[in-house]
Amino acid sequence: METNSSGRAHGLFVLGITLAVGMIVSTYIAGRSIERVKLANQTIRVKGSSERRIASDWAVWEGRFYSRAKDLVLAYDKLQKDLASIYVYLDRNGIKKESVALSSVSTSVLYKLTEKGVSTNEIDGYLLEQSLEIKSADIPLVARLSRESTSLIKEGIEFTSYQPRYFYTKINDLKIQLLGEATKDAKARAEQLALSSGSRVGVLRSAAQGVFQITPPNSTEISDSGVYDTSSIEKAVKAVVTADFSIQ
Repeated sequence: METNSSGRAHGLFVLGITLAVGMIVSTYIAGRSIERVKLANQTIRVKGSSERRIASDWAVWEGRFYSRAKDLVLAYDKLQKDLASIYVYLDRNGIKKESVALSSVSTSVLYKLTEKGVSTNEIDGYLLEQSLEIKSADIPLVARLSRESTSLIKEGIEFTSYQPRYFYTKINDLKIQLLGEATKDAKARAEQLALSSGSRVGVLRSAAQGVFQITPPNSTEISDSGVYDTSSIEKAVKAVVTADFSIQ
């Protein structure tokens, strides 16, 4: 009887040890599984950027001329005469009449003023205005015309030249290239950060495109809605991407 009791006690002891070891192993395995799951769900968020210098390939320039006279017909005749002189000037500089877009004529009535500068109801004359617009891929020509066209004043033409606007017509294709480069830059940054923790960057989980900043070279101007500078011929285009990568 004592022998049987001893055997049963020994068996229970071994069973207990086995169960305890099993629980420890199971707990370890479960812990490692949870660790792997957590690691698989971990991501790293980084920003990547890419910048390119470009030269504008399209220009839009606008000028405006005026005519004043006591009589409306005389004011109109003067405006037409000035327009003919402007066409001659532009033709001498390589801009054909067919390339010039004209606005309609704007007419304002001028009233006499009192000695104190108060307007009266008595008509003193008329002011007529008309604007012209030129679009061209010849950037140097447009830039020169915008500077030198005020020489028309010497011919008795009241002329105002506005700052040309400069554009890059292949900007959409460039944006696609920059987004690809910015994403690669984001991954390189993520790999550098993961390296210090002994981790490895996995697949790209998500990416968000930021706004494009098109500014003069070396400009620090930025905007939440993006910047598109049209005042400079040379431009800097910058793209930013925010990317989430898995960590392995």
